[in-house]
Amino acid sequence: MELRARLQDATRQAMKSKDSARLSTLRLIAAAIKDREIAARGGDGEGTLTEADLVLILSRMVKQRQESARAYEEGGRLELAAKEEQEISIIQEFLPRQMTEAETRAAIDAAIADLGASGIRDMGRVMAALKERHAGQMDFAAAGPLVKDRLLA
Repeated sequence: MELRARLQDATRQAMKSKDSARLSTLRLIAAAIKDREIAARGGDGEGTLTEADLVLILSRMVKQRQESARAYEEGGRLELAAKEEQEISIIQEFLPRQMTEAETRAAIDAAIADLGASGIRDMGRVMAALKERHAGQMDFAAAGPLVKDRLLA
């Protein structure tokens, strides 16, 4: 099922079950998507987003909430940190499965081989290829050092 349809279906289910926390998070997702569509319209009137765009929006929302949860925990606001963690788990339901470290290493090796990358100068090209191929599936903050180590070896 298409991601957009899954989100709409989940929103309807949350309304029926009166799950206010889940409904609130799903509405935040819908608002973020709507904002991005409006921004994408610009001057050409075309505001449709691809599945990859939607995955990118959700990934950014997860990252924002992880940072907020960390800040709340450091500030001793555990109830707010728990709310952020709950939102993260709801958003992650709609993201593709995250790659394991072994899968990430295999994807890095494949990208390096496909591009013929031989040195650290090729790191940007390799990272761009990984982001294109594995958007939403790979933790690029963790992949960066792995790519660098592989290119320096």
